[in-house]
Amino acid sequence: MRIGVLAGEASGDILGSRVIAALQAQHPDLRVEGIGGPLMEARGLHSMFPMERLSVMGFVEPLKRLPELLRIRRAVFEHFRDQPPDLFLGIDSPDFNLRLERRLRECGITTAHLVSPSVWAWRQGRISKIKRSVDAMLCLFPFETDIYTDHAIPTYFVGHPLADEIPLRLAHADARRALQLDPPGRLLALLPGSRSAEVRLLAPLFLQAARLLREGDPRLSFVIPAASPARRIELESSLQQYPDLPVTLVDGRSREVMAAADALLLASGTATLEAALLKRPMVVAYRMSPFSWWLVSRLVRTEFAALPNILAGRGLVPELIQDAATPEALATAVRPLLSGGEAAQRQVEAFDEIHTRLRQDYAARSASALLELIAEKGRGDDGRPVPG
Repeated sequence: MRIGVLAGEASGDILGSRVIAALQAQHPDLRVEGIGGPLMEARGLHSMFPMERLSVMGFVEPLKRLPELLRIRRAVFEHFRDQPPDLFLGIDSPDFNLRLERRLRECGITTAHLVSPSVWAWRQGRISKIKRSVDAMLCLFPFETDIYTDHAIPTYFVGHPLADEIPLRLAHADARRALQLDPPGRLLALLPGSRSAEVRLLAPLFLQAARLLREGDPRLSFVIPAASPARRIELESSLQQYPDLPVTLVDGRSREVMAAADALLLASGTATLEAALLKRPMVVAYRMSPFSWWLVSRLVRTEFAALPNILAGRGLVPELIQDAATPEALATAVRPLLSGGEAAQRQVEAFDEIHTRLRQDYAARSASALLELIAEKGRGDDGRPVPG
């Protein structure tokens, strides 16, 4: 069996490596070709190009790199057109992968895409492009399947790898010991994001809210994970204005930091899903530049921003976005969660349900879906095997 795979960033490399491992468990002679990172390469992939060449973000950077990206996509297309695999799997990176998948599918190659684009939130018009591009969509979240079913696109809900990775029950005291944290009272984790712009806009708000909370609880202390050395420098600069706050700055280890805390104040993003799986009560906030907010608020068509709320289908965790994210509002929202009372317990109970629903053995289910697609392609329209 021979499959093509393309992942354009580190998260896709993680997802792809686990699926390849699950496929290899059933097909030890599996051949894998395409583009991926070190984890996929460790599973036997010979990457045609360095994955880092595809890892571009924002609006300007992809345009600057467009000629190179087009050359890479053309080379990958021609390789698989001339040597058709049993299946081609695009992993995330929809702007790059979907057009490649469509061209390969037009050549008669079975294509699948892992990680649904956020068509349920914005750019719903992409669904027609997706229908032309893939034989099946593999979704990490259950709510994502509805829009594909409505448009007669075969879809599989495969669960989320984080839900498999994180135990249903965690000993939070272990995380505190690992971080050597022994606060005298409650511990609040502040996670203003991993990007420079996020830290610049959110860290001052979070620290101002922390000061307000500390005024009402002198035993309260704080911990902040720095996503990178650059973020640590920025956070240290912000902390100089708050010498009175008992803040522990940790290099990386954001999962342990979240697990160690009694409650979280964090930026909207994928970290909110990890926080929910860790069963930590949270308040979610976000701010962006005025122009970005103007643009996003007109493009996005979803009631909620935080993944726990989207998964729960209701306002489970407080969301304070843009102008609503003031220090006073953040402190007011966090305060009832620190006591571990009813407000915190409601969140934790819902997080338990979310975790169970997402815990589906992602790798095995993804491999099963892909093997099913290959088997269907190996049969003609009349159900009989196709020669060769």
